[in-house]
Amino acid sequence: METLAHVLVGLVAALHAYILVMEMFLWQRRPGRALHGFDPEMARATAPLAANQGLYNGFLAAGLVWGLIAADPTGFRAQVFFLCCVVVAGVFGAATANRRILVAQALPGALALAAVLVAG
Repeated sequence: METLAHVLVGLVAALHAYILVMEMFLWQRRPGRALHGFDPEMARATAPLAANQGLYNGFLAAGLVWGLIAADPTGFRAQVFFLCCVVVAGVFGAATANRRILVAQALPGALALAAVLVAG
């Protein structure tokens, strides 16, 4: 179970690293615009906000990686904390921005959190 938990945490970290790249570096390019259906003008207008969001997603990814490489109990606690942050951010994003965020962000975070808690 510990291996499954580590794989799931790693996948959630990779997801948030991907989101960082999309929001910070590709927001005004075709992949970033296609993700949200923005035209070039809307992407340009919202780019500073997206970059800020991307940075926060990078912090989530970094915290999860830290949790994977740190010795327990710190590693376990970091994983639980950052996965809780992922789930809360996903629920908030689904409630305020787009319901797809619940499935794309909160659900993977919740599954990884459950696996970490069961393995812990």
